[in-house]
Amino acid sequence: MTVWHLDAANLLAILGMALATFACRAGGYWLFRLIRPTPWLRAVLGYLPGALFVSFVVPTLADGRPSRLVGAAVTVAIMVASGSLVAAILGGTAAAWVAWASF
Repeated sequence: MTVWHLDAANLLAILGMALATFACRAGGYWLFRLIRPTPWLRAVLGYLPGALFVSFVVPTLADGRPSRLVGAAVTVAIMVASGSLVAAILGGTAAAWVAWASF
């Protein structure tokens, strides 16, 4: 059994990352209060979440591991069938775990 200890360096790293995450999120809101983006910039920024999602998913699927492919397929199928993002994420994750344990 592994015992987990939280020392000062780990706690400082966790707090630092929390502060960096908050600064990035708050900084965006602060910046957009100062400037008024053009309609073109708003349209471009509207595609950013999808592009980031693809940049995380594609490399993971590209390695060809069956559990990841099964998880992705089940996620898409549940999303199409139910329209529920939560159900798709939970179902796809469960399917990936089952496939990982089976292969």
